[in-house]
Amino acid sequence: MSSEITLFVNPTAGRGRGAHAAQPAASALRAAGFSVRTVVGADGPDALARLRTAVREGAGAVVAVGGDGLASLALQALAGTAVPLGVVAAGTGNDFARALGLPVRDPARAGRLAAEALKEGRVREVDLGRVAAPSRAAGSPGTWYGTVLCSGFDARVNDRGNRMRLPVGRFRYDLALVAELAAFRPLPYRITLDDGPVIETEAALVAVGNGSSYGGGMRICADAVPDDGLFDVTVVGDCGRATLLRVFPRVYRGTHIGHPKVSVHRAAKITLESPDATAYADGEPLGPLPVTAACVPGALRLLA
Repeated sequence: MSSEITLFVNPTAGRGRGAHAAQPAASALRAAGFSVRTVVGADGPDALARLRTAVREGAGAVVAVGGDGLASLALQALAGTAVPLGVVAAGTGNDFARALGLPVRDPARAGRLAAEALKEGRVREVDLGRVAAPSRAAGSPGTWYGTVLCSGFDARVNDRGNRMRLPVGRFRYDLALVAELAAFRPLPYRITLDDGPVIETEAALVAVGNGSSYGGGMRICADAVPDDGLFDVTVVGDCGRATLLRVFPRVYRGTHIGHPKVSVHRAAKITLESPDATAYADGEPLGPLPVTAACVPGALRLLA
């Protein structure tokens, strides 16, 4: 393995925490004897292009310093390769690191862990979701994700929050949630699990978890395991506003899965169809349904 490590940095993650987190991570890697090359892009596509170039040029490993958005970009470059990924979680949500038991908002510790894992050859193979959609170009490998693909109420909250300019931070999504509740109605879904029969149902939301949480610790797929070769699929059924208000706060503890309106399925592949519905994965927009997601075992080598 090359001794040059690529530090993939989002300096704006977590309202500037990414820039501060890069230094202790780089120091830990250099103290372990590695040379460090920092990659920062002007925007998402530019950052991904630069990272792919670093991987082609022989990076020994990539250490992503930022939030779930940056980790998701790293997956697009590293999935299916032999190059391992380390994570220094310095964003707002940090669900990818949380699901994998990695330090959150402790860049010095996360940097030391990545350096020690590199020195000792500790690499864990974990699954990733791979999403294909009819709207994507022919021959496209699709989009990789590490945490949760969601559609329905939570995706609409994301859509509305992304359109809002104020307030900043998570309060924007609190307001978006209140606004979406006012207009809430369950959506008609067609769900196909593996090669089974089509399930036609009304649902408030459908979440397809490779990891257990999204939104900064909301354990929507509470029992999901990222290296078992299967998704956990959480379906919140055709409940009204009052029931949704009772169920949704329980997501933080993962106790919502005991509610009679909530069902959980396990599958290696899922197809979601619904008119006028969009999907998000790792907090990033995928576009309108239908989408098909497959769980790809061992798609990522993780420094752990």
